[in-house]
This record gives sequence, C-alpha cells and structure tokens, in this order.
Amino acid sequence: MKILVSNDDGFDSPGIQLLAKAVESLGEVYIVAPHRERSTAGHSLTLHKPLRIIQHGPRQFATSGTPADCIYLGIHHILQGKPDIILSGINRGANLGTDVFYSGTVAAAREGALMNIRSYSFSMVDVEALNLGERQPFRFEMAAEIAQRVVLQTLSLKFPPHTLLNVNIPNIERKLIRGIEIARQGFRHYKTEVTRGTDPRGKEYFWVGGPYRGFEKSEVSDCHAVEERKVSVTPLTIDCTHNEFYGSLKSQFCQGLVLN
Repeated sequence: MKILVSNDDGFDSPGIQLLAKAVESLGEVYIVAPHRERSTAGHSLTLHKPLRIIQHGPRQFATSGTPADCIYLGIHHILQGKPDIILSGINRGANLGTDVFYSGTVAAAREGALMNIRSYSFSMVDVEALNLGERQPFRFEMAAEIAQRVVLQTLSLKFPPHTLLNVNIPNIERKLIRGIEIARQGFRHYKTEVTRGTDPRGKEYFWVGGPYRGFEKSEVSDCHAVEERKVSVTPLTIDCTHNEFYGSLKSQFCQGLVLN
C-alpha cells in the first residue's frame, strides 16, 4: 500500500511527521508538503510560475507550491501513479464548518478525492475555540493516534466517488475526549474586519479577517460535536449542487430559463 501525506502547515510541522509515522506500518509512506506554511491557501493550483521540489530524505519532499500542488506533483511526478490513501494534516487549528472552503489542509485531501483516491484531512481544534480556557500546546502525538484509529476503522469502507473524510480532534487531554461523532458540515462565523496600516516606506497595507464568533446551532454538526469534546468525522463530497433547489428549479422551469 502506498500512502501520500501532505498538509498546509509546511514540511517541518510536527503534525505531518507524526501523522506519517502513525501510518508507516500500513505501507510505503511518502511526504510531499509545502516548504513553508500555506494556511488558508484553499484549493489553488500554481499555473503562473514554476514549482521547485526539494528532497529531504527517502520518500520525503518539500515543494514551493500549495497543498493541492503537492498532491498533484506527488501523484503525477514523484509517485508516478495514484497512491492507495491520501492523508492531510495534522493541522494546527480547526477546519470545521465553512472553514473547509478556505483550508489548504482540506484542499489537499479534496485534490485526492477529485481523482477518486481514498482521502482524509485531520485538524486539531484548540481549547480557545472550545471556550475551555487559555490556549495550550497542540497534542500532536494524541491526534496522530486518533488519526491512525480513524484510518484503520474505515479501511473496510468503500468511499463513494469524489468523497473525503474531514476529521477534527479536540486539543484536550485524551481522557477528556468523549468519543467519535459522525457529523455534518456546520457553519462557522467570524467577525468581518479589515485592518488598515502604513508600512515603514509609507505605503498602505491591509489585513483581512477577524476572530471566531461561533457557529449556527445544530446538534448534528461538526462544530457541535467538537464543542461536546468529541472527534468529528464528516464525509465531504465535491458536488456542491443543492439538490432540493435543483429539483424545484427543474419543475418550475421545465423548459429552462428564457433569454427573451
């Protein structure tokens, strides 16, 4: 079995190294990851400039590209074929709810799902997001053990086409985790902010994005599961069609929309 591991925190992140180590008993593990942090890179491919690959050891590579680039290069150049499994993570921070549209961690797994490769993304939710007190160091060893458990327990399952599993692990003591919850994708909210400043050369710059403000309440969501100190496992698919609205549009406009 060949396993391709990537992330968006960068090749040197402890999360990716421990994730790779946790599954090395399952087969031949390759790491192909960005050479620097590429958080919130989303699902972008680099088409406007060349990419570099730096080998750091047997089956370990860093690239100048995005997480999705890493999967693309890993499959089409380094492995010269599809791996059996793609694992992305372990990310520093949550990838819950609508975070998945911005996440480079999830994008790496989604790139695999596009090619119908069994793919997983793993993230850790810090205690600040759980309102449990001060931020603590990430427990990557614990998260790697849980990631291994999720992979092993789902290996017998046939994934539907173009589907991945998005896993979020509370960053709390192992004994405090209350199990694993199969959950739906939720909706997270952030304060909308644009911070304006001036650099030392007198030119304006802007920082976008604000702090986390909570989520839409739903007892079946990944956000709720993690708030309840559970590991959330959410199946995600590529097709974003709203099936109910698709049906009502088809029935209302049976001949299609008209231009005149």
